[in-house]
Amino acid sequence: MIYSTEVQNMCPVAKGAYHGPAPIPEEGKWVQAKDIKDISGLTHGVGWCAPQQGACKLTLNVKDGIIEEALVETLGCSGMTHSAAMASEILVGKTLLEALNTDLVCDAINTAMRELFLQIVYGRTQTAFSEGGLPIGASLEDLGKGLRSQVGTMFASKAKGPRYLEMAEGYCTRIALNKDDEIIGYEFINLGKMMDAIKKGVDANEALEKAKGHYGQFDAAVKYIDPRHE
Repeated sequence: MIYSTEVQNMCPVAKGAYHGPAPIPEEGKWVQAKDIKDISGLTHGVGWCAPQQGACKLTLNVKDGIIEEALVETLGCSGMTHSAAMASEILVGKTLLEALNTDLVCDAINTAMRELFLQIVYGRTQTAFSEGGLPIGASLEDLGKGLRSQVGTMFASKAKGPRYLEMAEGYCTRIALNKDDEIIGYEFINLGKMMDAIKKGVDANEALEKAKGHYGQFDAAVKYIDPRHE
């Protein structure tokens, strides 16, 4: 340890009582976190790249400082999907500090990791007050049946109005319009259910029809349009 001349010449003054760091809530307990191994919790965060072309939603389940579970969801950039594939292998098994200082390939994923780190070490996790936290695999519950990310994709132009392309329920196939050409509902295909049925041997066309559903006043429409071709 090297001290400057000014510090060397200072008169020693005794330090007062040390009470440690303020406790943070972790999985139903109050913890004075001093080391990475003192950190536990499940939480979500969002990151974005410098040109803001794409975004990443990252979910981590941390137990005793180790990332035991990771869900990486990306949007808006084709390269991000490959980065997510690599990040899913990189993240699990690392400590929070290692993950924060690891090149996760895509800057949006790196930014999401930074945001999650801040949440976790300050005790702002989703499981701060949940006794015992959540089991490994809990992030998959966010995806629902079919294990697909919740995605909303809409397009609109001043000249032609809005088009619903994908909703949480699934891939939109038809938009229902009233007599004033206003949207009053939509038809969708739950791709997760469709693919599960096909895997079980159901004919593809039959699986497609069984996976269809609709929302709103779909049956009361005056006309229907294909959002991708009309």
